[in-house]
Amino acid sequence: MKTLMGLFSNCLILVLLFICKGVSGSIFTFINKCDYTVWPGILASAGSPKLDSTGFELSKGSSRSFQAPTGWSGRFWGRTGCNFDGSGHGTCSTGDCGSGQLECNGAGASPPATLAEFTLGSGSQDFYDVSLVDGYNLPMVVEGSGGSDRCATTGCVTDLNRRCPAELRIDGGGACKSACEAFGTPEYCCSGEYSSPSTCKPSMYSEMFKSACPQSYSYAFDDATSTFTCTGADYTITFCPSRPSLKSSSDSSTVGTATTTDGSGPIEQAALASQWLANLATGDSITTRPSIGFLILIISFIFQFLHLW
Repeated sequence: MKTLMGLFSNCLILVLLFICKGVSGSIFTFINKCDYTVWPGILASAGSPKLDSTGFELSKGSSRSFQAPTGWSGRFWGRTGCNFDGSGHGTCSTGDCGSGQLECNGAGASPPATLAEFTLGSGSQDFYDVSLVDGYNLPMVVEGSGGSDRCATTGCVTDLNRRCPAELRIDGGGACKSACEAFGTPEYCCSGEYSSPSTCKPSMYSEMFKSACPQSYSYAFDDATSTFTCTGADYTITFCPSRPSLKSSSDSSTVGTATTTDGSGPIEQAALASQWLANLATGDSITTRPSIGFLILIISFIFQFLHLW
């Protein structure tokens, strides 16, 4: 009797530890669907730890993932037209971080660059967006998976380089500047006397960006239609996604809510819980991360067993 109670008490502790691990952060996965190599850059905000890399090569068709802790905040972008030597020294045509190296080492993207921005919650909502405030250099989409809340897909799938006005286009046409970057005036940069939402309004240039990419930030105060939330999700950042992958944030039937299509009924969940406990007790590999509801079900099984004994 004491042996069994001790075993299940240890199982309960392990389950609780697993829950803590499951909500301890998010996995960011980068996918390159461009017809060329992209060199993603990563910049953690002040007070957030660096991830395993601050810049890396992502060849056509490849992917790479990173774990970020709860509370992490930062931004991602794709560098293009890079030329690095064998020791990792070099520069990029767009999105260059100025470090002179493959790793950005705490430096941000030189505009123009499409940005994905994240703030992960600590047991609360994550906030994320795709921003064109610093201009545009390549299509990018962010998708959340395994979380709760609306978890809408957002980003810009349009090739704005083809639509870029001559006065915003960089030499070679590989990126499109923001009006702030191109002209540097307060009304375009939302600075000085234009530093509030009431005084800084969309320009014809930001409206062009917004028309092409309705869910992306087009200027500094474009929060209402451009910031998205999710809770407890992992995120995929795709460069050059196919157009159908961008779901509407206003259509509840298409947003990336946390749903499952297999094993979601109560009988299936109970069977999975029993199997999960058996694997835990025997030390077999556990390759999936259960949902919070699933783990609560496991805990209830443990308490029911202890009550029977």
